[in-house]
Amino acid sequence: MKHGRKLTGILTATLVFLLASPLADAASGRPQAFMTTGSRTSQPIGHYRFCQRHGSECLSHSVDAHPSRLTKSRWNTLVRVNAKVNHEIRPVTDEELYGQEEYWTYPQTAGDCEDYVLLKQYMLERRGFDSSDLLITVVRKPNGEGHAVLTVRTGDGDYVLDNLANTVKRWDRTHYTYLKRQADGDSGQWVKIDTGHEMLVGSVK
Repeated sequence: MKHGRKLTGILTATLVFLLASPLADAASGRPQAFMTTGSRTSQPIGHYRFCQRHGSECLSHSVDAHPSRLTKSRWNTLVRVNAKVNHEIRPVTDEELYGQEEYWTYPQTAGDCEDYVLLKQYMLERRGFDSSDLLITVVRKPNGEGHAVLTVRTGDGDYVLDNLANTVKRWDRTHYTYLKRQADGDSGQWVKIDTGHEMLVGSVK
């Protein structure tokens, strides 16, 4: 009986671990794991100006139809980069820093939500993630404010890195309404997510 209870405990613990793991989402075959994108839409003005200053960051590129699986190593990298940037960058509005709205740039010590995204995108590219899998995404918070997060495409679903949370979550496990994101084949183009519409994304709260 003792051996039976021990085996049952091990199996239960294993099942709990698998259900808690991000890899379990893919195994379930749930269609929500991946965003559904539609037609091309307007590029946020802040990103347009960023591309004018950093042309090499906004080029078209090949797309891997089958993004890399979310291995334990890659998952740990996402978590570390997200937490590192969130810890090191202080949230400040563009008006306070630059005296203007929607000034997207790589932050040094402080920045707006999209600045966090740009830095995480930059860091992950240099850690082996493909640029077509690192997409700036515009969302709406429950209170109606605009916000920006980084969507990471993986073979196991789309995951979100957010300056408002150190926890990396699958996109459909967040409380946001998703509006649009960069096209995976062209960093300077944007596509709709469902029926999203244009709005400013300067909020840092």
